[in-house]
Amino acid sequence: MTEQQPYEVLRRGSGLELRRYPEHVVAQVRVQGTFERAGTIAFGALFGYINGRNRSRTAVAMTAPAVVQLPSGAQKVAMTAPVVQAEAGEGEHTVAFVLPAGLTELTAPEPTDPRVEIRTVPPATVAALRYSGRWTEESYQRHLRGLLAALAAEGLAPVGEPWFARFDPPFTPWFLRRNEVLVEVTGA
Repeated sequence: MTEQQPYEVLRRGSGLELRRYPEHVVAQVRVQGTFERAGTIAFGALFGYINGRNRSRTAVAMTAPAVVQLPSGAQKVAMTAPVVQAEAGEGEHTVAFVLPAGLTELTAPEPTDPRVEIRTVPPATVAALRYSGRWTEESYQRHLRGLLAALAAEGLAPVGEPWFARFDPPFTPWFLRRNEVLVEVTGA
């Protein structure tokens, strides 16, 4: 079973879920392309990173379930969910894999691909709207409008840019896919 990013549900209401995410680490790539193509473009570099295109920064204990030492000094890192995507400018997107809990920016393997960046995401209070369906910009934008309307009804204000999270592999039928639109909030 795929490890999922931990969070605490603070409350539910008006079609949204208010969550508290702890500090966590991501491997991310910035790519040029449409909303629909960004994940596909970034996937190769990110999957390569977790599959061993990296250099170990520390010795990994034999009992560590999330990381496996490879003979070359690289490490395999377990796949986690979700894969997150955010707009980073005109036609540019940041796509990230959330790394397994327990890895820090200092203990995560160092990428050998210069496109991959390891970054610590600070703790945050986030509003999330869950939906199923295809990974299209139209669907994302429609659900983002719903999330923003729910925030207004709850008296919450978005902070920064929203992002998209996908939890399932591409071979999952579209009607079974778990997707979310999220944004950091204040006033919670």
